[in-house]
Amino acid sequence: MMEATTRPKGDPRLERPVWPSTDAFFGTRGRLRLLVVADLVLTAWYFGWLLQPQRVGTPVLYGILLLVEAFNLAQAGGFWWTVLAQRTRLRPVHRPPGHTDVFIPVYNEPVDVVGLTVAAACRLPDATVFLLDDKGREDLEQLAYRWGARYVHRPEHTGAKAGNINYALARTDSRFVAVFDCDHVPDRRFLDATLPSFADERIAFVQTPQYYANSKYSAVARAAWSQQALFFGTIAQGKDGHGAMFCCGTNVVFRRRALEQVGGFPEDSITEDFQLSIQLHERGWRSAYIPEVLAQGLGPEDAASYASQQLRWSRGCLSALPAVLRSRLGLRKKLQYLLSASYFLTGWTFVVYMMLPVIHILTGLGPLDSATASGFLLHFAPYFALSLLTVATAGAGSYTFAAYALAFSSFWIQIVSTMRALLRRPGRFVVTSKAGAGSRQPRAVAPALLAAAVLTGVAAYGLSRNLDPSMLNNVAFASLHVCVLLAGSYGALTRPDREREKAREAEVPPNLAEELAG
Repeated sequence: MMEATTRPKGDPRLERPVWPSTDAFFGTRGRLRLLVVADLVLTAWYFGWLLQPQRVGTPVLYGILLLVEAFNLAQAGGFWWTVLAQRTRLRPVHRPPGHTDVFIPVYNEPVDVVGLTVAAACRLPDATVFLLDDKGREDLEQLAYRWGARYVHRPEHTGAKAGNINYALARTDSRFVAVFDCDHVPDRRFLDATLPSFADERIAFVQTPQYYANSKYSAVARAAWSQQALFFGTIAQGKDGHGAMFCCGTNVVFRRRALEQVGGFPEDSITEDFQLSIQLHERGWRSAYIPEVLAQGLGPEDAASYASQQLRWSRGCLSALPAVLRSRLGLRKKLQYLLSASYFLTGWTFVVYMMLPVIHILTGLGPLDSATASGFLLHFAPYFALSLLTVATAGAGSYTFAAYALAFSSFWIQIVSTMRALLRRPGRFVVTSKAGAGSRQPRAVAPALLAAAVLTGVAAYGLSRNLDPSMLNNVAFASLHVCVLLAGSYGALTRPDREREKAREAEVPPNLAEELAG
């Protein structure tokens, strides 16, 4: 019978991962090359039309539109540049000599979440597992003892997760250090698959995907995983091709000497993994990425958890922009870091796209001259549609409209993060909830619902005034934004527990079930 400290057989982290194969991702390269060429043609066609002097309507609004389009073009160009650099990494077969310390930092997560991770980690060969408890809980100490892990509780609690790891680093001495978030269950092959890359003495860390095993449990979890799948698929492989893959905080192995050289994890950032990667790459260390699911975790199952996670990620990455600009990184790496951190400014572009039709309907003012505005859709739509098709192709079927809609409806998160970064408000490390709320959460998507209500009301007002082509064009754009906002808010307006009841029973691999049976 399985230990009471682990989740029951229905735990999705025991299922076989649904993940496109490496061949599937690399199989998109030919199509991506063709799509990028077509993207460049349509980009030239759109911007060639947009930049003509006779297109200018209200100068201020035209300038804002150009600024937004320039940012989007930079992000799109960076995406094309990244995914076309997908790398086929030839991995050595043999593990280098040396023991591995496995760190599992814990704050206030439930024991049934942590238990399975500890049990699986203790099965890793030639490794010692350390359960890093930042709250001093007796149930976690008993859990560590039951599975043969070492329990570590620090007397001071500064630096959040980074401080917790640094405390353990100072009290251990193995050549390699693996880190798993307490909900990520490692496969027994994890160290055998990652350690051989350290045969290259210049490698500081080896990163593997952060896989959400619970994506079937709610609409939010599915869309959040779709976003992650795109990043850990073609994007991460492309970053590896540029030598710029960064640490993502879990499912990663470090060379201790590299960590010691930079003084451990930075404790003054809520995205300590991103900052650490910058410091390591500045010192000349290299990183490696293995596009194989070797650990399975739990993603946010409800809108509030997703918002909390994204607020932390966006706040930390935007705060890191000055550090990236000041860094001594080579140009290629610096641009890759800037692309990753500046992505979290995308919410501002969504606000502008929603704002422009509202302004035109209410005031008649617009970025484009009314005599030429009718040609906007003809030039913009193909450019935008092909850009989305390129992203979907790069995802090898893993990126969905729901993922895009969730990002669009979460525009407010990046606005808040930008303001906090500009005002230098101190960030706070918040643990992402590992279970869905089981109830509707309209408050978590209130900004999106408010934006949809404003757009709907303004569109209705515009239609009541006149039905000329310019008005219909702006009403159509407002209506499109409403549809995307509502699609992205869907997960918060449904009951995740009902979808959980429909989830199929987990198929537990027999060998794992037997070894965890006690």
